[in-house]
Formats: sequence, structure tokens, C-alpha cells
Amino acid sequence: MKNQVSVETISSSPKARPAGILGELRQNLSGGELGAAPVVLGLALIWLFFQFQDAHFLTPRNMSNLVLQISVSGTIAIGVVFVLLLGEIDLSVGSVAGASAAVLGVLMVNQDWPWWAAIIVMLAFGTFTGVIQGAWYALMGVPSFVVTLAGLLIWLGVQLHVLGDAGTLNVFDPHITAIASTFLPPFWGWVFAVLAILWFGGTRLRENGLRQRAGMTFKSAPVLLVQTIATGIALFGAVAVLNAAYGVPTAGVLLFVLVAVFDWIARRTTFGRHIYAVGGQAEAARRAGISVARIRISVFAIAGFLAAAGGLISTARLQAASTQTGGGTLLLEAIAAAVIGGTSLFGGRGRVWAALLGALVIGSVSNGLDLIGEPADVKYMVEGAILLLAVTLDSNTRRRLSFGRIVKGHVG
Repeated sequence: MKNQVSVETISSSPKARPAGILGELRQNLSGGELGAAPVVLGLALIWLFFQFQDAHFLTPRNMSNLVLQISVSGTIAIGVVFVLLLGEIDLSVGSVAGASAAVLGVLMVNQDWPWWAAIIVMLAFGTFTGVIQGAWYALMGVPSFVVTLAGLLIWLGVQLHVLGDAGTLNVFDPHITAIASTFLPPFWGWVFAVLAILWFGGTRLRENGLRQRAGMTFKSAPVLLVQTIATGIALFGAVAVLNAAYGVPTAGVLLFVLVAVFDWIARRTTFGRHIYAVGGQAEAARRAGISVARIRISVFAIAGFLAAAGGLISTARLQAASTQTGGGTLLLEAIAAAVIGGTSLFGGRGRVWAALLGALVIGSVSNGLDLIGEPADVKYMVEGAILLLAVTLDSNTRRRLSFGRIVKGHVG
């Protein structure tokens, strides 16, 4: 039997041909792949609903608060996306964020370390936790669910031990608090939007050229133009709204940059393609010469690193490292953000941008329910229902894709 390792399902022919707007839409519909369209539509409906419930929801000030609110869960969700691409799960990211924040607080408050050195150590600590858990899973053969469930308890214990009896350490260093309390001046907000859209259009154009030279189906010029214009409208609109309040939050810029960087890693590097290959079919990837264990350990290390980064942003927002950091619903919100954004629980399918879109959805629901005064029990039920719906859609899509491959195999 011949094994094939593919990063994504593509249409190719001996001669490269462009996929027009209608053609690409038909391909996506037939393959069960609608990309970000359902998420964007759902987000628009959520915003309209809460705007009708409370006219303050879409105000610049509340949108600025929303960006700050999703900065922690969105950052952690990036790492969750990588783990899900392997078809695995990491239940420890909330505890890792809390333990990393505790390390930062102790080093800065009790040990008088400089802020930059403390940040390096906390990020290294988060990465180290991921390496340990990834190695235990990849080398010892223990399911990731069990390993990270144990990690959830272990790193929570480390957090409590490091903080000690105090329970809370106030971190007032201006370099740390600036992450969540400063905003770009309006001019630099527009510069940021222009650079982002140039980066988006440039990377899409380069990818299209590579696909065309490789003889694969590539996007037509109108498709690229429509995508770039739509992204530009969204970015410029967001900057205009945020500038009407305080400006673009620094934490939001950090989240956007992290998403862009890790999306590039996932889609433009050999390492990223190997992640998709291992998540799609680990045995085929192994026979193709990919070090499956190394990929798995590296992915969990990335998840640990980004969990620590989320702990840093949380500490900056609260100006403290406490036993509550990383707790509550943070873990579920990070996982929900990745799944709602379109990353498959079954591995091999999804985009890093799912973390940002999913975080916006789950954050908007939480923000809107808070704004209209709904109690915590309603929030939990609504967020749980949205997560269940996203997983159900993912499962149905996977079954359709599997059925389609079986039918094509019989026909062939």
C-alpha cells in the first residue's frame, strides 16, 4: 500500500489553473470546508444581538475592553491550536499560565530580578513544562489527555507552592503593566493596519506564485483581491473604532503579532507542514521520514511557551500574580476559541487564525452577557452550548470528508 502525507487537500492537475471565486466556493462546499465564513457570520450575529440588547456593546470603549479581554485566552489558544492539529489535547495550559505568572511574581517581587530577566525565565519555565509533558506523551506512550490532566494538577500545585502563604504578589513594574495598560497613538494604529494588510496581501501573493509554479490549483487575481480588500476593511474598521476610544491596545497588537508569526510557522515552514502531516496520519508521516516524537514534543513546548505568555499578559492586566491566575474558565475558553475558530479536534485540519476568531466569538459572548447583567450560570450554559455546537459541526464535517474519500476510492 502506498502512503501519502499531505498538508492539506488540494486540487491539482498537470497544468496549473486558477480557481475563481465561484469555483473555489463550489470546491469548499463539496469538501465541507467553508473556512472562516461561518465563524465571521456567527460573530456578526452575536454582535447584532447584543447591540440590540444594550446600545453600549459596539461602542469604541467596550470594543477596546473586548480586545483586552481576549488577549489572554487568545494567546493561550494559539498553542492549543497546534496541539489540536496533532489530534491531541492539552488540559494543563491554564495551570501552566498560573505557575508561570507565580514564577514571574516571585522573581520580581521577592528576588528583585530585572523585569526582562524575569520574563525570560517565566517563558523558559512554560516551555520546559511543555517539553516534559510532550516527552512523556511521545516517548512513554501515555495518552496526552492523561499526561496533561496530571499536569493540570501538578502545575497548579507548583503555583500554590511558589506563591506560598501570601497567595498574591502585586506586580507594579511599569514595563510589565504597560503590556495591558498602554495603547498605540492613533497615527501608529493606522501604520499598524497598513503594515498588516501589506503583509497579508504579500504572503498570499507569494503562496499563490509557489502553488502556480508547483502545478497546483491557485487562486485567481479576483479572489486574492476580494480577500485582501475584505481583510483591509476589517483591519481599518477595527483601528478606526479603537482609535475613537484610547487607541489600539498594546496587548491586542501583541496577540495579533503572535498569531501572524505562528501562522507563518504552521503554514510556511517544513516544521509546520510536518505538524499537519503527523496530525493527518502519524504512521504515514513516520514512514515518510518525519520524526513524529520530535514534532510532538516541539508542539507541546510551543503550547507551554504560549501558556506562559498568556500568564504574562494576565499578570499585566491584574497587576498581580495570584492563585486565581490561570484558573476559572480560562482553560475552557482557550480550547473553545481554537475549536470554535475551526480547528478540528481530530487533527490535521485548521488554521492558527482560528485562535483569534474563536477568541473573539467566545469573548464577545462573555462580554455581552456581562454587559446585560446575566449571571455566571447563564454564561456557562451559553458558552458550553456554543462549544458543543462547534464540535458537532466539526464531527459532521469529518464524517462527510471521510465518506467522500471512500466514495472516490470506490469510483477510482
